[in-house]
Amino acid sequence: MHLHEGQTLAWDSDARFTFIIAGTQGGKTEFLPIWLKREIDTCKTGDYLAVTATYDLFKLKFLPAMRHMFEVLLAREGWVYHAADNLLSRADGTRIIMRSAQAPGGLESGTCKAAILDECGQDAFRLESWEATLRRLSIHQGRVLGATTPYNLGFLKTQIFDRWRAGDPDYKVIQFPSIQNPAFPRAEYERAKNSLPRWKWEMFYNGQFSRPAGLIYEDYDDETMAIEPIALPAEWPRYVGIDFGAVNTALVWIAEDVERKAYYLYRESLEGGLSTAQHAAKALLNATSERVAGWYGGSRSETQQRMDWRAAGIQAHEPPVADVEAGIDRVIGLFKTKRLYVFKGCAGVRDELGTYSREVDDAGQPTEKIRDKETFHRLDALRYVIAGCTRERKQATSRQG
Repeated sequence: MHLHEGQTLAWDSDARFTFIIAGTQGGKTEFLPIWLKREIDTCKTGDYLAVTATYDLFKLKFLPAMRHMFEVLLAREGWVYHAADNLLSRADGTRIIMRSAQAPGGLESGTCKAAILDECGQDAFRLESWEATLRRLSIHQGRVLGATTPYNLGFLKTQIFDRWRAGDPDYKVIQFPSIQNPAFPRAEYERAKNSLPRWKWEMFYNGQFSRPAGLIYEDYDDETMAIEPIALPAEWPRYVGIDFGAVNTALVWIAEDVERKAYYLYRESLEGGLSTAQHAAKALLNATSERVAGWYGGSRSETQQRMDWRAAGIQAHEPPVADVEAGIDRVIGLFKTKRLYVFKGCAGVRDELGTYSREVDDAGQPTEKIRDKETFHRLDALRYVIAGCTRERKQATSRQG
């Protein structure tokens, strides 16, 4: 092997979770199967996990790299690719299970000894896929090597990079530019520097986090607005936002500091496979010792869902602001005035805040269309509850006046 400096740092890392965050074409994907081969040699027979962000990436890039490594370069070991199951196996029973993060349910089976994650910074690779990977490795306390270019400020920033920067010994991040790869042309690197917006060049060619164009909640600063949990006085009113869904039902809980007119997002959930009655029962259990002043959920058309929740014991109200953009503006207003804070333990909301963005046009300018809007269940719930609780505040102020 002839590893360049960035790859060598990852090879030498003894951290349990090592992440290469680097510029495009920096030699990330090709390095992943090399590292995995060493883990298999170390941990011996068993199952291993190889995950990439999307199915298209899996077919076009990741799968060819994996097959070349194990079927061609390691032909003497007898690895065989099984297309129907998307896995590589050899005669001793060792398997490499290959999956796409677009279907996190596919990560929910098996007990694995190590994992590699390709392009885990892309929008399609969400917190749920990372958490599913950790569950598969928990028995063996397996190691992870992730490799990606940064694309957003989601879980990769809040749950990986920030932990490493804070000194957590379980995490190691290696960053390097595209030109760390000796095969990457210096002229191309300079062309990108001179022609791209600064944020895009920093992220895509230097592997550095920057605030991308189109980020909807750009006024949210995770470093100052994600806070350690504080004691919430019992007299503070609570409000709950609900995003209905047969597969993904999301709830976010808000506590209001009436004197400061500030709001604290202190609890979240995202669950599926439960009936409305079961969802409601769990929510009511959480509300036993809390003064919930209002439950808000669903779009204007989801009248039946609200009726079902009411039948299950929760008076779910239609949010007073039906328009999506108007609801987003309410949330932005609180972030701009630094009156909405998120407990650090609410990792799902923090991931979505760093990923929720508008599509950009060919010139790199944001459009009105929200990218993958239907996947941001917690932020929909947040939009509903903020519309509700800020109206309550206005009405209370009006009555006092």
